[in-house]
Amino acid sequence: MNESNTQTKPKRSVKSSVASSTKITSKSKTTAQSAPVKRKKAIASELAELNTVAVAPNSGEAVKPVSPKAAARAAVAKIMPEKLTEVAEFVAPVEVEEVESVEAIAEAPAVEEIVVEETVIEPQLPVMPLAEGEIATSFHQLPLSPPMLEVLDARGFQTPTPIQAQAIPIVASGADLLGIAQTGTGKTLAFGLPILERIFSGKSKGRALILLPTRELALQVDEALQNVGNQFRLRTAVLIGGAPVRPQLSQLRRNPDVIIATPGRLNDYLSTRDVDLRTVDCVVLDEADRMLDMGFAPQIRRILEQVPEERQTLLFSATMPDEIVGITKEFMREPQRIEIERAGTTAENIDQRLYVVDQEEKTVLLERLLGENTGSVLVFARTRSRANKVARFVNNIGIRAAEIHSDRTLAQRRQALDGFKAGFYRVLVATDIAARGIDVTGIEVVLQFDLPDSAEDYVHRIGRTARAGRSGIATSFAAPEQWRDVRDIEKTMGVPIPFASDNEGKFPMAATHAANHGQRRGNGGRGNGRGQSRGGNGRSRRY
Repeated sequence: MNESNTQTKPKRSVKSSVASSTKITSKSKTTAQSAPVKRKKAIASELAELNTVAVAPNSGEAVKPVSPKAAARAAVAKIMPEKLTEVAEFVAPVEVEEVESVEAIAEAPAVEEIVVEETVIEPQLPVMPLAEGEIATSFHQLPLSPPMLEVLDARGFQTPTPIQAQAIPIVASGADLLGIAQTGTGKTLAFGLPILERIFSGKSKGRALILLPTRELALQVDEALQNVGNQFRLRTAVLIGGAPVRPQLSQLRRNPDVIIATPGRLNDYLSTRDVDLRTVDCVVLDEADRMLDMGFAPQIRRILEQVPEERQTLLFSATMPDEIVGITKEFMREPQRIEIERAGTTAENIDQRLYVVDQEEKTVLLERLLGENTGSVLVFARTRSRANKVARFVNNIGIRAAEIHSDRTLAQRRQALDGFKAGFYRVLVATDIAARGIDVTGIEVVLQFDLPDSAEDYVHRIGRTARAGRSGIATSFAAPEQWRDVRDIEKTMGVPIPFASDNEGKFPMAATHAANHGQRRGNGGRGNGRGQSRGGNGRSRRY
């Protein structure tokens, strides 16, 4: 935060396990989990829900309830009218066992006095301020409050990724941002942390809207935000297709801090007037190029027209097509640009391998490669029917596999993804619907049973491996007649895709090109700028 000496009262309480600013003590010493102890904890929990409620001494009558739960709070006060004297604003609730009702608590034996000591969180400047132009190497160098830093420390987040180190200060300043970064670089926290800071510091009176291309990605962004924000009682509404409408409408009625949505479902709710975007003060377009590829441009424009013009707009994309440029000119105000890697760049630690193989021989090669790699494998197929056939084949050879594509229900897709994350399924077979909707750390191999329809999709597919600083393998099957597709992919990336060291197939023109340009050795890593790949386990060619 930028204020160092002013006191800012958070909008919502923070769990004591993270930022305990309020201490609750008892004058009695009770060790057993008796009814009085449970009652004491329950009272403390109810009191922690208060914003500001004064209780008249020795009466138990609520003098100034300012919450929709005033009746329940007054009931709590009645439990101990002779003891409670004042209830000030709470910052940290106490985790308690569930109780059926306030009346049930009131029937329990008496309990000793609870003493409440109030303190207030003081926003502070980063503990290690940066020099001008310096890039943060610790979250403690970024404009984040002590409670947020404590949450990050507890979650094991220590060093920000490049996109996080550069984006968080810009987002925190309120400026519009255009971020170009490959998938798996930590973009969610790059925009999520400063948004949460603004909400819970009271600086934002509105809410944030995050648009994403797929249901899976929306659910995973919600999971990532809740991983940090649940300590601050973050309220989200996830609006996606394939899920029941009633729970989503219920989430909207709870006045969410953040709306996470796919464009299609959000437009449905706009048509029925079930959602009001007039209070949105920050819009995030995540994986914007993918949303445009999927034909969401009209829906995105309609949504942006429903949001106030006075807002912050953040756009993140792995590539920069002309449509993205058009959106930035039309809907953004002098956005600052961050380009972590050139558009189309793949991660440095991905070992790319290309096999030239006829369609009828692909399953034989797939079985052999699955036997050679014992880790988790994500297989991409071009069509839903192909994905189904590949998944059945893998299961028939004794390897647990699940499939994820648009013919599967949301529940089936979540079950497949959760099982893959947990290791129950070793292989997940997917169509491109999941190319950016799968965020699983530790995928050893991405195997493209079929090449994608576009070169950009190749980049997004292989970005599912080598995440969070790990290394990974990206294996691709190409039919001999697909040499032009391979050439287009290489042009997009700016480097060749090396043949696997044990590849036996070849393209019809490979011999001619090899004779004219020579063969290069490479391990599938990124080029060195001289038309060569680093390493030495594969062969490549120039077109």
